[in-house]
Amino acid sequence: MRWKRRRLLYRSWKRRNEINLISGGQIPSDGVLVFSTMRNEMLRLPHWLDHYRALGVTHFLVVDNGSDDGTTDYLTAQPDVSVWTTDHSYKASRFGVDWLTCLQREHGHGRWCLTVDADELLVYPDDKRRDLNALTAHLDNDGRRAFGCLMLDLYPKGPVGKASYEAGDDPLSILRWFDADNYRAQLHRVFGNLWIQGGVRDRLFFGSQPERAPTLNKTPLVKWNSGFAYVTSTHQILPRRLNDVFDTGQGDRVSGVLLHTKFLPNIGAKSQEELSRGQHFENSDLYKPYYAALIDDPDLWCDASVTYTGPDQLVNLGLMSRGNW
Repeated sequence: MRWKRRRLLYRSWKRRNEINLISGGQIPSDGVLVFSTMRNEMLRLPHWLDHYRALGVTHFLVVDNGSDDGTTDYLTAQPDVSVWTTDHSYKASRFGVDWLTCLQREHGHGRWCLTVDADELLVYPDDKRRDLNALTAHLDNDGRRAFGCLMLDLYPKGPVGKASYEAGDDPLSILRWFDADNYRAQLHRVFGNLWIQGGVRDRLFFGSQPERAPTLNKTPLVKWNSGFAYVTSTHQILPRRLNDVFDTGQGDRVSGVLLHTKFLPNIGAKSQEELSRGQHFENSDLYKPYYAALIDDPDLWCDASVTYTGPDQLVNLGLMSRGNW
């Protein structure tokens, strides 16, 4: 694992010149930093920024991968956002991880760093009362350097493309439902993380190949060290000890949920673009039926779907834990 981590750090270092700073760059010396790679996310971006500002984020470091929908201009106009751009391959950069590793090594060492996509909204117990600075102080006091989350797919009722949504709206105004009880977990034998699968995508799109269903465990919030490296998105990280983030009986570990807002009305157009670009998965052929199903404007809702009401509900359902927080 030590040599694997070194190889990952080396390959990210080789790609340091693929990203170019176009605005910002003056990073505050304290507070939580957000790192993200995105492309054409103007529909989500206003609410996404407001959500994380409300949680107390100090600054956003964003790599824009060739957006042409106004995302780049919008980001560069924000005083608390630093923007790097690149036209290089998202897939070849390990889906943006190499680019973000460069920024985390340069700007995140010794800092709490939150790595999230534009379609992920972090929630955790008491988040309306205690912000990320309080959460990271709690983690520091407990001697923890990482914080785990389940990625929870939210969806509308009825055909996805028929919902009404505009930039700046709260995605939760239409993405109000989720699958509550079809999750499974096992200990990953290589990286030691709790490997979680399930949810609506597993139910509808991967029934015949459940082992291929999307991975839902993430470790997005880490007190960074320049020697750390994500392996696959934020699903696994090295050193291995950082993957030990979930309460599996200890009763003392707080965790969160990343509300996944993928299924907005533009999902059909985004899926068509992802199919044509072939940049989002190692095995693109495996996911062609999945994308084709999304392009056909499916109804993801079922009689067992549960209406989302907030973090307390997710604690009660066992989808995140309060621990000693």
